Amino acid sequence: MTNALFVVSECAPLVKTGGLADVAGALPVALAAQGVAVRVLLPGYRSVMRHTGTAKTVVRYDALFGGAAELLACKVAGVDLLILDAPHLYDRDGAIYGDATGQDWPDNAERFAALCKVGAMISADGVDGWRPDIVHGHDWQAGLTPEYMHILGVDVPFVFTIHNIAFHGNAEAGKLKTLGLDPARFNADHFEFWGQISALKAGLVGAAKINTVSQTYAEELLTPAFGIGMDGVLRARQADLSGIVNGIDLDVWNPETDPNIKTYQSPAGKAPNKKALQMTFGLGASDGPLCVLVSRLTEQKGIDLLLDALPALLDRGGQLALLGSGDPKLEVALLEAAERHENLSVKIGYDEALSHRMMAGGDVILVPSRFEPCGLTQLYGLRYGTLPLVALTGGLADTVINASPAALARGVATGLQFFPVNAQALANAFARLADLYDDGAVWKTMQRNAMKQPVGWETSAAAYKNIYDSLTETHT
Repeated sequence: MTNALFVVSECAPLVKTGGLADVAGALPVALAAQGVAVRVLLPGYRSVMRHTGTAKTVVRYDALFGGAAELLACKVAGVDLLILDAPHLYDRDGAIYGDATGQDWPDNAERFAALCKVGAMISADGVDGWRPDIVHGHDWQAGLTPEYMHILGVDVPFVFTIHNIAFHGNAEAGKLKTLGLDPARFNADHFEFWGQISALKAGLVGAAKINTVSQTYAEELLTPAFGIGMDGVLRARQADLSGIVNGIDLDVWNPETDPNIKTYQSPAGKAPNKKALQMTFGLGASDGPLCVLVSRLTEQKGIDLLLDALPALLDRGGQLALLGSGDPKLEVALLEAAERHENLSVKIGYDEALSHRMMAGGDVILVPSRFEPCGLTQLYGLRYGTLPLVALTGGLADTVINASPAALARGVATGLQFFPVNAQALANAFARLADLYDDGAVWKTMQRNAMKQPVGWETSAAAYKNIYDSLTETHT
């Protein structure tokens, strides 16, 4: 049995802002079947502390970046959790990364340095009789972990997963002393980035192995266009970089047992769910495809491209039901567009149960992202026979078989891809979509193909286990 410690800033179902939380909640369960015992170290945000139940205090810290803290152990949804209860850092109004206005918390460097430092201490001393063989950090919030491991003289292998390289976790150099980092390592070879402390770079440099969440995204990160300033660092570490596509929780996203949907989901049984969804969004019956989109509303997600390309969908009788929140300007633009178009309906916010009903009732799930490390919504769509229409980038390229003439002739297509990632290419894809939808036999074949695609964690969990094994064998 291999023991692995996840250091991560969010974990479903306790706290979630994106796909990282889904991975942190589902991958440990999948790894257990591979002989890996995972404990997830998670900040004790207010929302998390509401679910700790009879958690046991396993460590107390008299002073941790400005206050006392405790480490709690409990189990939620089949996942063993170590929750860092530090009220001065995590018990506050607003979101987990920022306040109610969307501004980052000014002490985010300290908040996540605390998480990393505790992760390093667990790697050094163990906790409650348990000690990790591997420390696995996720995104910049875990990036400083190997620096604290270095300070403590710990040689446990550190694995670092990039879920989205766009966020670096930079802090001003003046915080070196506050964060308790080694000033001798504040240089280009370690965690200095253009005169700032970069938590992301610390993770990239300090990791024994680096992976990201799709093979295509791993290749994209080596280029200036996608590497966001870290492409040089990653090219230097290319031999240690790999791509492992995410999976989804097949129990939570199960069209046969999903309690949120009207009836069992199958290509033949989609009609009742589609009708119910149209009623929910105030859309009438239509001869065209019902597209759905569940997303953060940002330019990265291609929402501005969607606005420009919408006429190509709506003019062919298509509909769009959209759920999401994000950039206020995009929210307003979408709501205004919905007022002009009767076949467009927008709900601002997030609703987990509604997202399930959208997957069940939609004909198409849209993911027009400019970049997408992996993406999970297209995997949900495949599982429910809701065909993905996606940009050709990152994990979207790796998980959807485009309805090209060759793929259609072989009967293997599962969705549509468009490239380049601009409004005109998306409009062209909407025209292709309408033609395919009009051909009922082809459409049903694509739905059946989609629902047969393997989208669970088994293969990917085995790939992570192989990384762990390669490091622990070398380490011993």
